[in-house]
Amino acid sequence: MDFYGFYTGQEFEAYKYLGAHYTKERTTFRTFAPSAAGVELVLNGQGHGMQRVHDGNFYEITLDQVKEGDLYEFRIWHRDGSCQEHCDPYGFGMELRPAHKSVVRDLNRYAFTDEKWLKDREDISTKPLNIYEVHAGSFKKPGTGQTDWYTYEELGEVLIPYLKESGYNCVEFLPLSEHPCDESWGYQNTGFFAPTARYGTAEGLQKLVDQMHQNGIYVLLDFVPVHFATDDYGLKRYDGGELYEYPSRDVGVSEWGSCNFMHSRGEVRCFLQSAAYYWMKEFHFDGIRMDAISRIIYWQGDERRGVNGNAVDFIRFMNKGLKERVPNCILAAEDSTNFPGVTAPADQGGLGFDLKWNMGWMHDTLEYFQLDPSARTEAYHKLTFSMMYAYNEHYLLPLSHDEVVHGKATILQKMNGDYERKFPQARAMYAYMMLHPGKKLNFMGNEIGQFREWDEKREQDWNLLDFPIHEAFYHYMKELNHLYLDHPALWEKDFNRDGFTWLDCHQEGRVIYAMQRMAGDQTVIGVFNFSAQPQNGYAVPLQKDGSYRVLLNSDWECFGGSKKREELVYENGCVLDLAPFSAVLLVNG
Repeated sequence: MDFYGFYTGQEFEAYKYLGAHYTKERTTFRTFAPSAAGVELVLNGQGHGMQRVHDGNFYEITLDQVKEGDLYEFRIWHRDGSCQEHCDPYGFGMELRPAHKSVVRDLNRYAFTDEKWLKDREDISTKPLNIYEVHAGSFKKPGTGQTDWYTYEELGEVLIPYLKESGYNCVEFLPLSEHPCDESWGYQNTGFFAPTARYGTAEGLQKLVDQMHQNGIYVLLDFVPVHFATDDYGLKRYDGGELYEYPSRDVGVSEWGSCNFMHSRGEVRCFLQSAAYYWMKEFHFDGIRMDAISRIIYWQGDERRGVNGNAVDFIRFMNKGLKERVPNCILAAEDSTNFPGVTAPADQGGLGFDLKWNMGWMHDTLEYFQLDPSARTEAYHKLTFSMMYAYNEHYLLPLSHDEVVHGKATILQKMNGDYERKFPQARAMYAYMMLHPGKKLNFMGNEIGQFREWDEKREQDWNLLDFPIHEAFYHYMKELNHLYLDHPALWEKDFNRDGFTWLDCHQEGRVIYAMQRMAGDQTVIGVFNFSAQPQNGYAVPLQKDGSYRVLLNSDWECFGGSKKREELVYENGCVLDLAPFSAVLLVNG
């Protein structure tokens, strides 16, 4: 390891030096604890004194006859004579909670077979990206118990066919790094390098990612660079002092009660950027989605407290370094601020992300569809406003897990009106989402019309598909997803102004919208009636004459609507009869 780089925040492979490095002959354990009075390795309950190495801030021991799967922790002695056992900050495995010792793992056991996928992986900006956001423990379960989970390998056997059938070409997992509390969903970590034991081992996760790639599916991982869990055995006061956290509670404790990382320290920067690189290098993840970036940009996420310059410098440097090491990885920011340049290249002063979650679009869209239809005339431009800033960043449109919990109601439930009236509105809304510039993300269960809020302890309500109205909704979502993947006009120019045109955004009285997406010779038009009344005889203001074929009508009977499905082609003009709460998609040629 480059020790100067470690102290100055430039190292990306600290995990190759620190942690437990196993071979059949011998295993070397190392940890960084500059404020400690001494450190012991406790291996399978037996203590072994560790030696200070390098500049005295690192501790090391090499032992024979260590077995993969052995349990260990570090006993950190403080200067006042007290001690505390900690899991290994750089450990590659941990016990299943509530146990918390680190586990010796061999990352070289699994032989990947995805070399062609990694070699051929391209910049995603002009490619389709339809993300299915998944919590691994509650997508589906093999039993009804809270801790009945599929292993990583078993999950792949269930999830991969579903993704392909449903039209998703990317899966994003909520954090899979080890965490003590199920209810945190992985966002408060104790093991930043340890795949959670809930679903198996590092080898199992490597196989899951590999199998995704064999089936043409990108794999993203949620990553938490802002804060960490407060459990005594974790990073908190790791060496008896504030090694990873701030010494002041004013900025040291997050709104979630966790400890904030102190991003001004080189050692902390190396810890985080090594962890981010580790998941892509050792597990072949295609990229990471970084949580709570607003808390990186502003102190405690509060713009009034000003920009946290050290943290901004860190994220810019990390993203640049990750891009250099994994050139076509996908770096996505969950950021609700108006801070400029989040997706601008780091070497041009931006933060270096590829994508930014469009939280404004999400909030405006969901608020609009919660309105009584009679109020949509006045609120008409809630849906046009997003195009005023659509090209400020490279956006992703998220309907994520955060929108279906904590009393917010599910996406379908948010639609205005009674049970049956929610479905046509949701169908029309999702068509609008697919026509709007930006990559796409949908949380598991949204596609089947989940009515119950997400609960990490239970699987999704797959029995809903036994009801015709839900089965028809899923059939619609499946066809819409595949339509998106198959039509370059819907994604090739997501971040280019000449890829989108409003054909009509001044039908406030009728609550009709018409938009056009273009790429190459292909044009896809979306016409939407978000009112509760039929709007007959609407002449689409085409920019070019020619032949236009109906790709999809959200009001077809096969989707739960009222119209029979038929092949319709319009020549040199297009006049539509629009059902209430409906969308019609057309393609030229």
